Amino acid sequence: MSGTLVLVRHGQSEWNLKNLFTGWRDVDLTEQGNAEALAAGEKLKARGLKFDIAYTSALKRAQKTCQHILDVVGQGDLKTIRDQALNERDYGDLSGLNKDDARKKWGEEQVHIWRRSYDIAPPGGESLKDTGARVWPYYLHDVQPHVLRGETVLVAAHGNSLRALIMALDGKSGEEIVKLELGTGVPVIYKLNADSTVASKDVLEG
Repeated sequence: MSGTLVLVRHGQSEWNLKNLFTGWRDVDLTEQGNAEALAAGEKLKARGLKFDIAYTSALKRAQKTCQHILDVVGQGDLKTIRDQALNERDYGDLSGLNKDDARKKWGEEQVHIWRRSYDIAPPGGESLKDTGARVWPYYLHDVQPHVLRGETVLVAAHGNSLRALIMALDGKSGEEIVKLELGTGVPVIYKLNADSTVASKDVLEG
């Protein structure tokens, strides 16, 4: 028996648009972000997907993305679990700063290291490794059992919390995963075997 896991990064947020470090700050979707979430729902609807349960973070940009998708596929009242374990990586002292201003303050090389290294955290924040240390156990304990029972599960979350999941699912190294770009509102569909190995992966771009 195989189950289906659908991962979707939230649509464009107000701070994505303004080029600000967001992290755990609870900002809303832009008009484009809402449209991206609805479009993700349409792509999944076209595949005939129906979900048994949905998971999202404690942040409204992911929650709204999740709800838009469920509304489009005709499951607006589906049981949805919100947990901060799926929150975006915490950018600490960088949160709320314009990325260009951060480069002026700390230098381009240092900011690049904080953004694109696997295990080096910005001041007061999390590295991608730290993010994975909360995301992966939550996935194993709460999400994966549904998939292994043959259910279809939606996870609407964030660029880095989803990178942490994809790293484990795809068997990527820390160096490889930091180079992975996840488009906003782009569904990634995994079919998992009963032994939790990946049977197939499909990215619904365009």
